[in-house]
Amino acid sequence: MASAKVVFLYNFISMKRNYSFIIPVYNRPHEIRELLESFTSVEFEEGYEIVIVEDGSSETSESVVNDFNQELTISYYTKANSGPGDSRNYGMKRAKGNYFIILDSDVIMPPDYLIVVDEFLNNHFVDCFGGADTAHKSFSNLQKAINYTMTSLLTTGGIRGSKKSLQKFEPRSFNMGISKKAFETTKGFSKIHPGEDPDLSLRIENVGFETAFIPSAAVFHKRRISLHKFAVQVEKFGMVRPILTKWHPRAAKLTFWFPTSFILFVLLSILLVFIFSWLFLLPLLTYLIILVVHSFYKIGNIKISLLVVVSVFVQFFGYGWGFLKSNWYISVLKRDPEIQFPQLFFK
Repeated sequence: MASAKVVFLYNFISMKRNYSFIIPVYNRPHEIRELLESFTSVEFEEGYEIVIVEDGSSETSESVVNDFNQELTISYYTKANSGPGDSRNYGMKRAKGNYFIILDSDVIMPPDYLIVVDEFLNNHFVDCFGGADTAHKSFSNLQKAINYTMTSLLTTGGIRGSKKSLQKFEPRSFNMGISKKAFETTKGFSKIHPGEDPDLSLRIENVGFETAFIPSAAVFHKRRISLHKFAVQVEKFGMVRPILTKWHPRAAKLTFWFPTSFILFVLLSILLVFIFSWLFLLPLLTYLIILVVHSFYKIGNIKISLLVVVSVFVQFFGYGWGFLKSNWYISVLKRDPEIQFPQLFFK
């Protein structure tokens, strides 16, 4: 990587497509170390830069960044806490590249990631793309179970948008590309969190830019490290969806009601068992058995498959309850989202 800075500056001057990775971080220097370590193995001869934005952290990543300054082209900024969306905007405004790739701090990069992305954009340029995520072999059993839960079509993996449809896929900010032109046109991420990434994806689409899903441009994504943190996260995901639907009515889908319907289905099944017979549990048990079998086929570990069952219940009940609660306040009572749910917005 010794000549990467020279190559990157040459590409910038010659106006080729050059990449800037934008990574906000908040009190997670250990994650930044893992991420930068994975960057040292990234195979891409054209050069790229990494822009790290410290979002008001009390435990900064400065010393970690200094450890990699000789190997990687890194720009490091610190600012007051204003949330990941605003921090990404801050980084993109200061980046030298003309195509930005947004990553979360809890990802690990595969060596061929940029080769895959660059080849796709050379053949079919789009101003915004989303990539997939998967579990690394080093992840804990719970992280692998949660990864399955968040990505499988047997759970809610398809809710964020069809991977086969350019118009319907909503890229997510743990692995998302956006051209400088699209960023300048849309002004970047809004102050809602979570939900800032589907909001930006929809606004990008609304102004006429094309989006795409690049399934082979996957990153290893750790997600949550405990069931409690996962529950809090998915409840917030459920809460922001009715707000996004209010902002973007044509993006509404019946599938968003699936987790809430699952809650009602489970409660009804239990009620019918007490009134009539245990046989009313058979549909639920059948679904859970299918989950265990399919996840074991995909992962090959029965402990993880059993954790999948637990994480699916956490996901459905957390998201479903958050979605139902938010719909009541936002869609029925017509409350102002920022007043009703101030915890979802950064000032």
